[in-house]
Amino acid sequence: MTVLLIFLINYILLSIGLYLLFPKVDIAAVKGLIPGVNFMECCTLIGRPKWWAALLLIPIVGFFIYAGIMINLVKSFKRFSWFDSFLAVVFPIAILYQIANGHGKYAGPYFKQENDYKQQLNAAKKDGNKREYEKLLRNNPYKKSTGREWVESIIFAVFAAAFIRMFLVEAYVIPTPSMEGSLNVGDYLFVSKTRYGMRTPMTVAMIPLLHNRIPFLNTESYLKKPNLPYKRLPALESIDKGDPIVFNWPVGDSVYIAPSRSWTVGQIERNQDIIRGDRTLKKMVKQKDFVVRPIDKKDHYIKRCVGTPGDSLEIKNRQIYINGEKAKNPSNMQFLYQVAFSSSSVNTKKWSDWGISSQDVISGQGQNMYFMFLNEEQKQQLKSLDPQIKISHYQHKSEGNKLFPHSTKYAGGWTVDDYGPVWIPAKGSTIELNPKNIAFYGRTIEVYEQNAVELVNGKMIINGQEADSYTFKQDYYWAMGDNRHNSEDSRAWGFVPHDHIVGKPLFIWFSTREGSIGKGINWDRIFTSADKE
Repeated sequence: MTVLLIFLINYILLSIGLYLLFPKVDIAAVKGLIPGVNFMECCTLIGRPKWWAALLLIPIVGFFIYAGIMINLVKSFKRFSWFDSFLAVVFPIAILYQIANGHGKYAGPYFKQENDYKQQLNAAKKDGNKREYEKLLRNNPYKKSTGREWVESIIFAVFAAAFIRMFLVEAYVIPTPSMEGSLNVGDYLFVSKTRYGMRTPMTVAMIPLLHNRIPFLNTESYLKKPNLPYKRLPALESIDKGDPIVFNWPVGDSVYIAPSRSWTVGQIERNQDIIRGDRTLKKMVKQKDFVVRPIDKKDHYIKRCVGTPGDSLEIKNRQIYINGEKAKNPSNMQFLYQVAFSSSSVNTKKWSDWGISSQDVISGQGQNMYFMFLNEEQKQQLKSLDPQIKISHYQHKSEGNKLFPHSTKYAGGWTVDDYGPVWIPAKGSTIELNPKNIAFYGRTIEVYEQNAVELVNGKMIINGQEADSYTFKQDYYWAMGDNRHNSEDSRAWGFVPHDHIVGKPLFIWFSTREGSIGKGINWDRIFTSADKE
């Protein structure tokens, strides 16, 4: 609301500036106050057709049209400095007021004049009139210094890239093996922000092209205020089961940012083993040096959507069931196996070619025993090396309160392989507020749906009123990595709210082997789909 108010005030001030300016060029002052008409008159002053003002209504493109109109407008009054152009776009009342008070004289439609001069230059060059061409070039009143050309080009490129990144398409790199096989460590991919509905910016004061941290300075790259409320444009397609999705880490609102990774405050509270051996993290926890982030500045995660709003999900012996039916498994799904070769001399040369990276081999016991993350194809490839090989599933044990909903009472015996059932909230659905549901959905109601929540004598007080039921305001999803035993996903932190959805992966545009250019390039992965099951 604050930012919208700022934009409104700035537009009113711009209109006042045009009201003061127009009489200087024999245009009725009142036209400066009429929305649409004011910009049509500006287009006439710079040498553009009046219909050009209609382009201001096009999302994203309109910003660049506005910048072009305002910069050419002040140049039409002989205000050529870089700072003049900056004021014309960011705070136009300042420079329009100066021009209206005699600090600038109208010299004609700048855009048309500059364009006409360029046509003269091109005509002289095309006709081979070297003398005329050099004369025009030498006397060019529109010529900019090399330094200014570079500065303006860089600024335009940065802001154009920032707008494309913010609204349309963003580039990501896969840093962890949680989607291994489908999306590997070192894959660079483009993600569409329009497929699931473009989410308009919430955090607006930020350094362009940086997500949430400034490299080397180890500080956040944005200001929390001013901010905008959550809004999303209509989606081009729905989020279906099996779709890979990019989203903001739901529980990443309060995090300790260690050199290796980010940890939530809740993770540290539930598992003190995390800080053992990490002096930096231990110091952060002691000083409560954690960062609180808004939704759109939480870390980005990419997983596969396995459960949609209203579904009941359960995992039995590593198999997902949705509403009692077996779910379709990704073709490259991986699990952790104990692998025992019959010989102590194990040929590992082909492992990398098969997609078995160093991160997939987490430990070994003796010369011929390994623990490895493998898919079915990789299991068969290993068997081709050693027909006597023994490959068996690693049996995971209960992790107490480490898994969502972090309750030993309601989920104490759950494991990553035998989990649930969990019901996934849907917009408009209502639940009874009993102790079990509070354990499962308390954070959702309080944090994701932004309610003031208190528990008094086992009763939930929502926004000051005692409540025995709750109706959800938005849809939720369940996300899991294809590398089922090496993925921190919804089993660890729960639901993905719809307002945390960023976009859908499109295709891989570059891929390094095991995330290192020194180990080579995966040529067979370049320009392949990132939307694989």
